[in-house]
Amino acid sequence: MRISNLLTGFILLIATAGVQAVQGEFDDQCTMGLAAQKNMSTDCSINWTSDDGKTYCFGSEEHKAAFLKDPAGNLKKAQGFYESSQK
Repeated sequence: MRISNLLTGFILLIATAGVQAVQGEFDDQCTMGLAAQKNMSTDCSINWTSDDGKTYCFGSEEHKAAFLKDPAGNLKKAQGFYESSQK
């Protein structure tokens, strides 16, 4: 039984070794939600990386698509709301 438990643990370790949690800007909140002045937590499984290497999280593929229609404008709105909500 002990060998079986060790083997199961080893298999789980190998299976999860390549999985890394993504850490996004704005404390993993939905960037498009912030642009719309809403705080929305995400698990950051839907994300986009900008040219400067920053990762932005989204609550849905629809939010990501809407954001990508005007990344610079939406990012400016998100940053402004995020900063004002942190005070």
